[in-house]
Amino acid sequence: MTDRPVEGLRPLKVCVVGASGKLGRYMVKHALARGYEVVGVCRPQSVDKLADFADKITVVPGATNNPSVIARAVAGCDGVLTVLVPWGVHGYATGTAQAVLDHAAPDARLVFSCGWHISRDGTDVYTRRLRVFIAVVGSLARWLRLVNIDDQVEACRCVFASHRRWTVVRGSDLEEGDSQGLPVWSRHVGDAVLASNRTRRVDFALFMVEALTDDSLVREAPAIVGCRTPSALAHTAIHP
Repeated sequence: MTDRPVEGLRPLKVCVVGASGKLGRYMVKHALARGYEVVGVCRPQSVDKLADFADKITVVPGATNNPSVIARAVAGCDGVLTVLVPWGVHGYATGTAQAVLDHAAPDARLVFSCGWHISRDGTDVYTRRLRVFIAVVGSLARWLRLVNIDDQVEACRCVFASHRRWTVVRGSDLEEGDSQGLPVWSRHVGDAVLASNRTRRVDFALFMVEALTDDSLVREAPAIVGCRTPSALAHTAIHP
């Protein structure tokens, strides 16, 4: 794959699953800036959030864990960018991930978003503050039947077990603001380069879109941090 359309070849066709959210809308912008053809999937009640892109993308309304909705949206797509949101307590994120794995083209690049709490090999090292936050907020959200963090964990297990060309991008705490550039990444939370635990949301989206054409990230679960954060700059100074 190439990250820019090549003269004489059609542009990449990319599906953004969860396009109406903040991260999803940033991904749509980055994809359009590269000249990609974009299909966006979002729940029917959120379609209005994509009004700014009405004449630029194809919108497929529907629940992202609905296999028939995903099958229609990813048809003919070279890549699929999926925001794994664990809405409710009925496996929404897991259903979304499985639908993408089942229906995307066999050679499509599949890029999923999640948080640092996801661990691929169990060797990530978390601060006590993060562990407590996940335990307390996760339990409260599940009790209120709003979000089930364990659903995102299970969704990523499905992805990790797949032989598809996937990448799972694990985001740090997010903030708004102008782009600072492509985030840096490491394989394990706890590595010094990630210590600042801060990434601009627009740059999280940038990393997702860049991953579509970066074969070095196939079957990787990069944990990212902003490239201008103190820990990233210190790492660059030591490893120029």
